[in-house]
Amino acid sequence: EDFDERCAQCSEVNWGLTDGGRFYCRTCHNVIERTREVVSTDVIPNARIQTISKGSRSQKKNDEGWEWYVCEGFQLVLKQQAEALEALGVCPQMKDEILCNFWRRYLQKTQQAYCSRPDGETIKTLSVCDSSTDMDSEPERPSVLHFLSVSESDGDLQTDCSFASSVGKVSGSTSVCSGSVDGGLYLMKNRKEKLRMSMPMTLSFCYMALLWLKEPMTLSDLLRFVVEGHIPYFSAYQHFPEKMKLYGLDLRIFCVESWPVYEEVYNKMVELAAFLDLPRFPDITNNCFLHPDVLCMKYLMEANLPDELHNWTCRVVKKTSIGEADFLTLMPGNKSTRKVKYDVLAAAVIVVVLKLLFLLDDHYEWLLSDFSAERNKNNKEGEGGPYFEFKKWYEVIKCTLDVEQKKLDEEKAKFLWRCEKPLFYSVKKKSKLLRRRQMVENLQNQFGKLSGSVRPGERPNPSSFQLSWSEENTDGSCFHGHSLKGILQEKRGLLAAINPDYWLCTVKLCNEKLCHRLAHYRGVDFPQSYHFVLRLFSFLLRIQPSSIHEEVCAIEHKLFNKRLYRMPKYKTRLRK
Repeated sequence: EDFDERCAQCSEVNWGLTDGGRFYCRTCHNVIERTREVVSTDVIPNARIQTISKGSRSQKKNDEGWEWYVCEGFQLVLKQQAEALEALGVCPQMKDEILCNFWRRYLQKTQQAYCSRPDGETIKTLSVCDSSTDMDSEPERPSVLHFLSVSESDGDLQTDCSFASSVGKVSGSTSVCSGSVDGGLYLMKNRKEKLRMSMPMTLSFCYMALLWLKEPMTLSDLLRFVVEGHIPYFSAYQHFPEKMKLYGLDLRIFCVESWPVYEEVYNKMVELAAFLDLPRFPDITNNCFLHPDVLCMKYLMEANLPDELHNWTCRVVKKTSIGEADFLTLMPGNKSTRKVKYDVLAAAVIVVVLKLLFLLDDHYEWLLSDFSAERNKNNKEGEGGPYFEFKKWYEVIKCTLDVEQKKLDEEKAKFLWRCEKPLFYSVKKKSKLLRRRQMVENLQNQFGKLSGSVRPGERPNPSSFQLSWSEENTDGSCFHGHSLKGILQEKRGLLAAINPDYWLCTVKLCNEKLCHRLAHYRGVDFPQSYHFVLRLFSFLLRIQPSSIHEEVCAIEHKLFNKRLYRMPKYKTRLRK
């Protein structure tokens, strides 16, 4: 109360004291170097907590480890993921400036830190498997929240922000077999909360930070790097400090035995941005990697399609106005704007262009392919590049896609959900578990040699491209330089498609609030060529074909909006 200087960051006078004795601004969470001795309020009855206390950091008897909280575990996971992303080339300020501030704001919003507890409120402490604690047996442990501090080089492990735990009287006690102090309470109290912290939400935090910085990494890339093991997720808890014992209910919180789902991670990110009251994100402009013009170029290369198609994707983007900054930029809390999935949007634009040029009705694209093949036979000199043959492209891509899909399915089937580091809860059990793990590994090696199975090699280096095609190949499997002249004709000085028709995926979009989707997809109801193209991009993005189909329907209704308004309901085919 005696310190009345204004905060240099927000100009407010609203100071509090951290557990390290430093002053911090309650408005913007800015921590300054000024310190003051903190007067203990333990002996004052009904005193309002003015500082954030570390609580009891004593070590359990029988070497059972530190007392730690669930939010501390998630914070360590976020730290590992942020460092892994930095190793992949993400901007270094992501962890210390962006993700750190998002996490601090989440802790404050959920009243886990940076807040004052109401009078008389205490937190229930959970005894770990009925084991008692010795408050004076071990010195205070360093807080695992230290990475939120301004600098780790200060040598001060007493964090500027710690989980707000009660050091006063205990209002109740619950016996739960859990390594963390609040594991059971966390599951019971937050069961109905939508934004309860979970392992998939750590990926939502990371993607939100990447989007804020406009990093050249889509959500599908992020999830693929997770599956490939470049970003800690499945067994992130094995990197916890040895004294942070994890068992019982903690396994339900931190152990992951399912693949991350695109829709879940994305929806949580949108809800999280609104919950944190974040402002409008930085604009997605034409020169940004997430702009559909740029992403379409990337996916055209990966799908082994002609480079000339990029001109058509740009025309569709411009015609439908989906390249505008107001459409692409995330505005948290604005329910009137549709949230954009940038990678799905770019893939859908390519699908619409293929329908415009080749129709994809299991008939017309094969006629065009035969026509182009005949032209290529007559044009043996290859002037202007060979004509693009859809049938030949289909055969090359299908062969490669089947091989890659089989390889992916086998990797998922062989994936070991157990972590390499065994979990043990005491020194007595440690040696026993290590001997058992060594025995299992020896047996696996012996059976592997007898069966002739090849041990999995090192994981591949991370790459933005899953499929690569080189024009230097002599087998003609690369179609980047192929020409579209065989399917185009000049009209009024502009190139237009020979194909005059177009079929709509759906005449009327569904109500997204009622159906939770704009359109529904069943593969048997659509041409096989269309299904194959969706399957290709479904593999590249690691999402369901229905998600791309839904975005295709939305783009079609933007592209043919005026004609749809005048068209009878029974018609599903129109002329362009």
